[in-house]
Amino acid sequence: MIYQSQKPDSSLSDYVESFWMLDNPSENKDVILLPDGRIDLIFSQSSKESFHVVLLGIGTHPEQIIIAEKTKIFAVSFNLLATEYILHQSVSELLNSAKVLPPDFWNFNVDDLNDFEKFCEKISIKIKQELTQKIDGRKLKLFDLMYSSKGNVTVKKLSEKVIWSERQINRYFNQQFGISLKPYCGILRFRASFQHIKEGKLFPEQNFADQSHFIKEIKKLSGFLPKELHQNKNDRFIQFSILPEK
Repeated sequence: MIYQSQKPDSSLSDYVESFWMLDNPSENKDVILLPDGRIDLIFSQSSKESFHVVLLGIGTHPEQIIIAEKTKIFAVSFNLLATEYILHQSVSELLNSAKVLPPDFWNFNVDDLNDFEKFCEKISIKIKQELTQKIDGRKLKLFDLMYSSKGNVTVKKLSEKVIWSERQINRYFNQQFGISLKPYCGILRFRASFQHIKEGKLFPEQNFADQSHFIKEIKKLSGFLPKELHQNKNDRFIQFSILPEK
């Protein structure tokens, strides 16, 4: 499979984690998607299906899928702030789920899957057009602290730093994303361990209490032991397969 990704320009970095494309020109591929805390807007086409657009909510457990042969995917991985200020909707009902959007969503069509660079340019313009609301400064600071720490921060500390009660933060998270803040931070911490595990560093590096806690949390979110993730037999853990070698 061919994979390519691109970071957004700085004006969109609070809302967009990355743009990416995946092209599977040959046979069907069985893969496992691991929770990574992102909201994905996916534009795709395969030899068996027409062009379609799907919005994926937050995942809290591994999901096995098949990427069909001759499938091309162009996508945006959003940070959570984008749901309110770009997509203008709650994604709470999309926890571990997805929603099919109109095939002409944001005026995209199958021709936009021909050139990844042009896709990134076009969708960046559209995202900027959607940024019409004034952003709540507390939310901007909350997400900045959360992402910069890679989830290694307590809800209490976040609450104190942004001057927003823990109860109100969790209510916002549950209503907007379908998950409370603490388990979401756990997903961010899990994702931050991907590179370490790929490199064979099978011990805590993300503020886990100890080795036992590390293994327990990794298995809870992935369904596998760190050693199995590192081995990545048949490239089944796609997020590990596309990580750069160091």
